[in-house]
Amino acid sequence: MSTRGRFRGLAVDPAVDAFLGIRYAEPPFGPRRFAAPVRAEHSGDCREFGPIPPQSAELPGAPVWRPGDEDVLTLNVWAPRHGDGHPVLLYLHGGAYTFGSSAQPDYDGTALARAGLVVVTCNYRLGFEGFGHVEGHPANRGLLDQRAAFDWVRDEIAAFGGDPDNVTVAGQSAGAGSALFLAADAPVRRVIAHSVPGRCHTEDFARRVAEWIDPTTPESAVASADALIAAQECGPLGYDPVVFGPVADRLPVPPPHVDALFCHTTSEYRLFERVGALAPVRTDDEYARFGRAHGLPTHVLDGYRALFTSVADAYVELMGDNVFSEPTTRLAEAHGRAHLARFTRAPGWHTADVPFSFGNLTGADFLIGGPPGPADHELSARMLRAWADFCRTGDPGWTGVRHWGPEVDLSARRALWRGVDVEGPVDHPVTGTGVLPPRPRR
Repeated sequence: MSTRGRFRGLAVDPAVDAFLGIRYAEPPFGPRRFAAPVRAEHSGDCREFGPIPPQSAELPGAPVWRPGDEDVLTLNVWAPRHGDGHPVLLYLHGGAYTFGSSAQPDYDGTALARAGLVVVTCNYRLGFEGFGHVEGHPANRGLLDQRAAFDWVRDEIAAFGGDPDNVTVAGQSAGAGSALFLAADAPVRRVIAHSVPGRCHTEDFARRVAEWIDPTTPESAVASADALIAAQECGPLGYDPVVFGPVADRLPVPPPHVDALFCHTTSEYRLFERVGALAPVRTDDEYARFGRAHGLPTHVLDGYRALFTSVADAYVELMGDNVFSEPTTRLAEAHGRAHLARFTRAPGWHTADVPFSFGNLTGADFLIGGPPGPADHELSARMLRAWADFCRTGDPGWTGVRHWGPEVDLSARRALWRGVDVEGPVDHPVTGTGVLPPRPRR
């Protein structure tokens, strides 16, 4: 056991202590449900992850949500055992703004703390609880939770040896989008954003989604949201039914004074194809229908079809570039001095880069496409060191574009997107098959 002031944690490494399940805000239920977070004070044992926010996902190695769990706004700290003034990394997990938690094994901060960082991960409200429209209550409650976690870090992290004036906020996928909103709102020094999803939601779209949700209890909200997602068969949501997310005009570009590091993988949507979360497209007619549903220009559809042998490959790669790769690259370019990397190590799909950056390859066989070998551990060490150096100095060690894995020429794919909008605010009508009747406006 290790103690830092009023927090008692775990000695997880000869040089690293972990403090888990620290409450940073009061449970957001009962009279506080759908309200802005309220700061909480915590002391005592911090040796177990806290409960996770309401969701139906069951992820390997991670806890599941159980109805009745309420103390869900907690964070975790991994800190070097000795010294003060360490750079701080506040990491926001991904999961389509709907699932996931800071207790997933991928986000264990031990290796990064061993490299000299104080690492913080946090839970925040997800799905309807965090991003659903509720009349008379603040929007984007999940983002408000993240800001509350950041404020806790600024106030408390010196007790763990961290420098409150040198905080890097980071995330992947939905966590990357969240990190950009936090970097635009809070006094962060740096931001790391991997695989940024380009989409935001309009207020009208959020209102229409809310008509389908039974908000009576967290359980009913989760169940009705799952049913809504399962009902999507038409339009863009029929291919990738993500119905919750930030209500905003656009993703913010990090302010010029904030150092920025962006990264994307080269075959983002291969993961969703692999797990059956992406509606299949196998014929040219289906490919054309997909293009019309997303409003994609003919030259983009034809260009991808010419670059890849099969319709299915063209579709999967185009989806990944539209949702993740192009938005990530454009945000880096808009910042003006951001560092950009591409994760190309096979299978190069969404989330494969996360275990490499955290140094957590053991047990990540599925995410990284198989058991890690010596070359993978060497690559992970380089990526982890780049993160640590960036958090410390703002320089990850390269200029231009860095390839984590074999160098891949994406110029032909990128050229097809010139002058074309990618993703942006989502304002598609919520469609279904009659499984759920539209709920009356409340």
